[in-house]
Amino acid sequence: MYEFIDGAELIARGAIDIGCDFFAGYPITPASPILIHMLRELPKVGGVGIQAEDEIASISMTIGAAMTGARAMTATAGPGISLYSENIGLALMGEVPLVIVDVQRLGPATGGATTVAQGDVQFLRWSTSGGYPVIALCPSDAAECYTLTQHAFNLAERFRTPVFLATDKETVMTQGTLDTDAALKHLTPERRTRTVAAPGSFLPYPLTEPATAPPFAAIGDAQNIVRFTTSTHDERGMLTKKPEKVERLNNHLYEKIRAHAAEIEMVRYDPQDGAETLVVSFGITARSMQEAVADARADGQRVSQLIVQSLWPVPENALRRALAAHRRIVVPELNHGQYRLEIERIAYALDPRPAVSGVNRVDGELIAPRQIQDAL
Repeated sequence: MYEFIDGAELIARGAIDIGCDFFAGYPITPASPILIHMLRELPKVGGVGIQAEDEIASISMTIGAAMTGARAMTATAGPGISLYSENIGLALMGEVPLVIVDVQRLGPATGGATTVAQGDVQFLRWSTSGGYPVIALCPSDAAECYTLTQHAFNLAERFRTPVFLATDKETVMTQGTLDTDAALKHLTPERRTRTVAAPGSFLPYPLTEPATAPPFAAIGDAQNIVRFTTSTHDERGMLTKKPEKVERLNNHLYEKIRAHAAEIEMVRYDPQDGAETLVVSFGITARSMQEAVADARADGQRVSQLIVQSLWPVPENALRRALAAHRRIVVPELNHGQYRLEIERIAYALDPRPAVSGVNRVDGELIAPRQIQDAL
């Protein structure tokens, strides 16, 4: 069925279709359309949608709902992520499975409320204290808004961690015609693991396997206490300063993402035989890249392209293979070169080392295909 639809509605549909049953958010451009869709649609399927009093309340409610068994999501823009920051750390420490949508707009601070940007790329990676790894997916078109939202929920459940959906104003608010029957890929929901334990024996954070997310207690288990804290804790959830337990917890929070980075990798790679130049992009800018590469190929140029769908952890294996096959790498993005730093880090470890350059724009306008084509 052909529908005239925008990314906000597809994010909401993707969430509800994968089993999201709780949403809390606070109005902020350009994320507000997601809030509106969720408030309207969630009650129809028995879910709960709340417009909270502010951003801090929104993510706090989302964390609380997730820890009581809900599949929970919230959505905001860059200034909201600033306010979410402390609770993102709480969600990392407490191993809370939830989805956080960041609809990027021009920053810093209040910045450009109705102008597009991709300036939160490094902000999402380092948005909270400790420097622990995060997962962030990035849709580049309407169909991916649906599918990557579903991936985000499944990754959150599998790794017991908050997962970002890093999108942008144009991807979320631009309407287009889409054959939703053909374009939308429905995923099977992954469910969090639960343990049935004898009374008083459940350990909420056993950490016996550093790279494995611990199971939850069985729903309705009133005979076992689950402590939840933002502080460094032991296997029972009790505060601790014992070095061996502190180290074991922190290594676990690091390893449960790092050790599975290869499983999380998602890219769309379109190589061309004989091409010396590779263009790497993500989000709304990837669409300009696709048009630029199509025009260049029509003119007889040989050019490869790669769309990064999983921004964090960086899809190093896929990028390393693609970069090694080219002499020049061009990275268009709507910031001063934040993701180019990651591309340069990988490229500069290669021998021979490909040259890396950027195409950047920070005036609130999109990068035009011609700007990218001029850099090829």
